[in-house]
Amino acid sequence: MNVLAIGAHPDDIEYGCGGTLTLYAQRGHDVYLFVASDGSLGGDAAMREREQDESTLVIGAQRVFWGGYRDTEVPYNRELIVRLEAVIRDTRPSMIFVNYPDDTHQDHRNLAQAAVSATRYVPNFLFFEVPSTQHFTPNCYTNIEKVLDRKLACLEAHRSQVAKTNIEDLTILELAVSCANFRGIQARVKYAEAFQSVRLLLDI
Repeated sequence: MNVLAIGAHPDDIEYGCGGTLTLYAQRGHDVYLFVASDGSLGGDAAMREREQDESTLVIGAQRVFWGGYRDTEVPYNRELIVRLEAVIRDTRPSMIFVNYPDDTHQDHRNLAQAAVSATRYVPNFLFFEVPSTQHFTPNCYTNIEKVLDRKLACLEAHRSQVAKTNIEDLTILELAVSCANFRGIQARVKYAEAFQSVRLLLDI
């Protein structure tokens, strides 16, 4: 199976579904990433691209597609929808993950709305959460206890962002562990990633 994760910024995907993608890659599925913006508002764009490449290796993904938009300027328009459709044609995914649309960051909101249109023919489409997500009510989970260390490693690869949580003395790694533990409690496991499904095909 081909799996595509779509994120607005470098490190969004890792926080939202890095453990799940790692599990898919370990089981022989082909994982692809689409990152809409260069992350330049949070640091040097070239450095963030290098960090994303390093994280991609940790996950075991095949390739990163770049949207080429400036940070904070990801649009909700036909151009983005067409760009996502092109990536979907190239990768032919059966499973797609993307930022949740109710979010305080406009890039996350716009990307999610564009993805709803671009993914309309894909059988499995799920939203993931990031720290700026609001009113997220998950209805499915992945047990990531066995790959929590890999999830943290792919987040740590974005080393320029690790301390940028806007909460004093709290790193993104600590935040990710707390979130995984909380979602794990909901799913009746120790650590989990949580998703809200738009479509989820039970192929029995």
